[in-house]
Amino acid sequence: MISVDWTLGLQFLNFIILLLILNKLLYRPLMKIINERREAIEGSHATAKELEIAIDEKMRRYQQQLNDAKVLANDERNQLQKAAADEEAKLLSEANGKSAAQLQIIKQQVAVEAKKASNTLKSEAESLAEKIATKILGRELA
Repeated sequence: MISVDWTLGLQFLNFIILLLILNKLLYRPLMKIINERREAIEGSHATAKELEIAIDEKMRRYQQQLNDAKVLANDERNQLQKAAADEEAKLLSEANGKSAAQLQIIKQQVAVEAKKASNTLKSEAESLAEKIATKILGRELA
């Protein structure tokens, strides 16, 4: 059975003193460490969020630069293709012009040679005809 006497007051006083000692030696330092860790964790979270925002911004700028580079590359490729097509057309035109001029020269040379050959053949044909007629007739033609 519990008796209420001066020992109960002493036990209560002992409890209060123990509570004050534990508060000073254990609870306050423990709460201080817990609060420091909480602040460190919150600071780390804030730093992580800032880094994430910075990374997102850098990725956005990188994507924009990449898209700009692609557009620039496409423009340059199109310009180079156009320049190459123009150069090809120019070279083909020059080649066609040269080949047409050479063909014309060759045609003229062939025509001149054909005329010479024709004249040579006519003169030789006349002389052969005379020889054949002389042989067939057995006398000279006048």
